[in-house]
Amino acid sequence: MTTLVMDQSLQPIQEKINRGERLTIEDGLKLYETSDLLTVAQMANQVNEQKNGDNVYFIENMYINPTNVCEASCGFCGFKRKPGEEGAYTMDSDELLKYVEDRWNDNIREFHIVGGHNPEVPFQYYLDTVRVLKENYPQCSVKAYTGAEIEFFARMTGMTMKEVLQQLVDAGLDTLPGGGAEILTERYRAKMSPEKASTDQWLEAHEIAHNLGLKTHATMLYGSIETLEERLIHMDRLRQLQDQTNGFMVFIPLAMQPKSVNAGLKRRTTAYDDLRTIAISRLMLDNFDHIKAYWINIGPQLTQMALTFGSSDIHGTLIEERISHSAGALTSQGITRDELQYLIKGAHKTPVERDTFYNVIKKY
Repeated sequence: MTTLVMDQSLQPIQEKINRGERLTIEDGLKLYETSDLLTVAQMANQVNEQKNGDNVYFIENMYINPTNVCEASCGFCGFKRKPGEEGAYTMDSDELLKYVEDRWNDNIREFHIVGGHNPEVPFQYYLDTVRVLKENYPQCSVKAYTGAEIEFFARMTGMTMKEVLQQLVDAGLDTLPGGGAEILTERYRAKMSPEKASTDQWLEAHEIAHNLGLKTHATMLYGSIETLEERLIHMDRLRQLQDQTNGFMVFIPLAMQPKSVNAGLKRRTTAYDDLRTIAISRLMLDNFDHIKAYWINIGPQLTQMALTFGSSDIHGTLIEERISHSAGALTSQGITRDELQYLIKGAHKTPVERDTFYNVIKKY
């Protein structure tokens, strides 16, 4: 397949794609700078169709936030509370099970757990959270604890990250979510998340997980102080690790959300930037099978558009998402499986219900 290139400066990039060659950071900057967004989309769609045909994946999952108490002070977070602060909470095992029971349906395949870096509870609390869910719902995958949380647990306990991960796996952990990556440059992290894992520590946590046999996820939180070059450096660091381990299943670009739901348009990423970033992610991350369009951040209709900009996954039902919504997301906190199928079919794609590891449950 050959795409008709309108911006002639993109022709060398198109030729690289046709030959299956890896794009450079300089190529990525050209893709960000061109005004010809539709050609960028066509190239990303070409690559995605080569990898996934017209399949678009989704999962029925439940989002759980066991605690919002956090030692970190990230500049983008509206969810965290300090110990003792009004609104701070930490679920015990009974509260956790009650939370799940109240929202449960038999189609749920995955628990997606993200919380604060809570120093007020022992590491055993985090192990028990995984163990209790796995014992009571063995049919569900447990996706829990970001690479930054793994580093926090190691620092809190004095164990190595490998020891931390091995204990979590023994408790029933199936995979790591992609959070905590933010932007993988130290300039960004020093300003936006200075108390959290460094670039190297986040990458090391996932490398160790991969070497232990876990498949994991990777994100990028864009739309604040990072430069376009830093976004591309982030992607390059991920694909370098993927070259070594082949342990990442999917890349999820996350649009930064303002701290207030009432924030104006100028405090949010643009639709052009969201779609362009998804497309460039597909073109840069040649060794990732999937790029996810995260409907919680960019909205269902823009997510539908993203399916022709290189995305092959639109995440899941979530039931009740809190992190992005506490930071100003305008979308609903959950979505039905029928609505997810409607979005995919509306883009003339085939809905594929999956489990955590992209095994097919059902094609629609």
